[in-house]
Amino acid sequence: MFFHIVLERNMQLHPRHFGPHLRDKLVAKLMKDVEGTCSGRHGFVVAITGVEDVGKGLIREGTGFVTFPVKYQCVVFRPFKGEILEAVVTMVNKMGFFAEAGPVQIFVSNHLIPDDMEFQSGDVPNYTTSDGSVKIQKESEVRLKIIGTRVDATEIFCIGTIKDDYLGIISDPGAAS
Repeated sequence: MFFHIVLERNMQLHPRHFGPHLRDKLVAKLMKDVEGTCSGRHGFVVAITGVEDVGKGLIREGTGFVTFPVKYQCVVFRPFKGEILEAVVTMVNKMGFFAEAGPVQIFVSNHLIPDDMEFQSGDVPNYTTSDGSVKIQKESEVRLKIIGTRVDATEIFCIGTIKDDYLGIISDPGAAS
């Protein structure tokens, strides 16, 4: 799920950046340092939407660097247990498959795939129904439900299932050929 929140961060800036464009340099450094990162508490920072406040700088003795407290608004992505997501399959093996929904990687075990689907090895490993009508392979789009998350300091891991109503394949790249 996406959230729009306000966060605060202390930014260090080298004295060579001081001048009329100090704020622009701070914002550029903030975007470079923060966008695309993950904090276990808030989730993945997708984009900074605005800077609310840049506080007074504090000179660090001995280095000349200045630390500025910066308050900014950003969009974060944080998956939750029970959430339904659409994801792209990145890898298929006999244990299950991995899929990505934006920055988060989700593992779907073969025990959480419908019983009528079996693993087919070969040059393109996939899970196929007995009649061959549905095939999950690399680059397939699937709708899945998150049944578990594990949060580390810098990463979020998810376990998903497609063994429920209205879950499973959305588009199959193999069907287009």
